[in-house]
Amino acid sequence: MIHDRDSIFSQELDRGVTALGVRVLRTPLRAPKANSVCERLGGTLRRECLDLLIPLNERHLKMTVTEWGIHYNRGRPHSSLGPGLPEPSQDSVPISDHRHKLPAGHRVVKTSVLGGLHHEYRLVKEAA
Repeated sequence: MIHDRDSIFSQELDRGVTALGVRVLRTPLRAPKANSVCERLGGTLRRECLDLLIPLNERHLKMTVTEWGIHYNRGRPHSSLGPGLPEPSQDSVPISDHRHKLPAGHRVVKTSVLGGLHHEYRLVKEAA
């Protein structure tokens, strides 16, 4: 767990997290950008997932975060990638005659993620 040196992160919290087997890292002094990647990921997780669901218990929370993590890396477009996927699971998109039309012999398939909270779309070949 990475956190800054704010007083809300007490030594008691650090000991409790360490007892769970998690290593605690503190960001360097006077380095506000040192934690920016973690802050961005945590904010995205909160906005796209945790603000919209009520976890029933720790197991449910872990399952939800795990499923969202898979969606985040394999199904959710990232604008910094043009938009692209960090871990694309499908082959390249077939060439189409027109950029706003589906390639011949293909259709779009939707997969629900997190019980329909998000959706992933992919092209599949139609049966002949």
